[in-house]
Amino acid sequence: MPPMGNALKLALLGLGLAGSLGCAAPRLERHEYEDAAMGTQFRIVLYAESREVADAAAQAAFARVHELDARLSDYREESELSRLSAASGDGELHAVSEDLWRVLSLALEVAEESEGAFDVTAGPVIGLWRRARRQGELPDEARLAKALEATGWRHVRLDPWARSVELRRPGMKLDFGGIAKGYALDAALDVLAEHAIERALVDGGGDVAVRRAPPGERGWRVEIRPLGDETASVALVLENAAVATSGDAFQALVVDGVHHSHIVDPRTGRALSTRASASVVARDGALSDALATAACVLGPERGLALCERRGAEVRVMLENSGASEGPRVESRETPGFRALILHASGPLPPP
Repeated sequence: MPPMGNALKLALLGLGLAGSLGCAAPRLERHEYEDAAMGTQFRIVLYAESREVADAAAQAAFARVHELDARLSDYREESELSRLSAASGDGELHAVSEDLWRVLSLALEVAEESEGAFDVTAGPVIGLWRRARRQGELPDEARLAKALEATGWRHVRLDPWARSVELRRPGMKLDFGGIAKGYALDAALDVLAEHAIERALVDGGGDVAVRRAPPGERGWRVEIRPLGDETASVALVLENAAVATSGDAFQALVVDGVHHSHIVDPRTGRALSTRASASVVARDGALSDALATAACVLGPERGLALCERRGAEVRVMLENSGASEGPRVESRETPGFRALILHASGPLPPP
């Protein structure tokens, strides 16, 4: 091959520079937003080419969260979820939205796999324990027994062809408190993706879902707080994942020295009497939310087994109040969870 002339070399060099400049990625800037929804504070952190693009995407994502709040809330009498609960025991199938269908379908999957440790039909029982915490006294035993009769995930009938639901027990009330927030995190990220936002984090009251990592980082740094020392923190590095923590660090009823968690075992109708927390990392927010509650109820051994079957990582912590040297927190975690830890203790800078 004859030697390449200088003119040809310069021409090829010019083409290479033009090609590299044409493919250069746009500069992404960090933007952060907050809004109140679902009884907590939602935060969005995203990277976008401009403030205009970021503002439009965040506004649309928050609008989607508020839409889900209005649809899936058990506190609002006019919500779709409340209307379905009000029709319990009427012997009829009721057509539902795609959002309600998807949340309920996943909830029943986790209910079956956890043998009822997670059960969104436990609304009547959960309502009694909410009232008990407000009044500072245990729920009436007769009312608790009656409420338990109106629960049971096996008494929910789904018709996938008509996307319809029947609640077979009179007085049954669905409570999506352990799954709807996680679903909203996923939905917000989907809206951001529709606006071409690929690098984003959505935080709903401490439960977090993320997509691609910030520019130049291997993942998003997400802080969780261990049971027993709420001043400490553990940082996880996550990408295209979600983490949810369930526990009773700030919500509990203590009567005659006995601890009654805000987490209720749907199988017995009783609040957990041992302080517990579970942090679950899963592929999406809805699944991590549901599994975190189930793992608290099941305890370390069965909780870890459930999460591993669903391809999730988990840390379960229990306070052993019977230890001779005083309360001691015991912790168990999957190897995959341990691998996600960046460091322990001390505050983290924002992502």
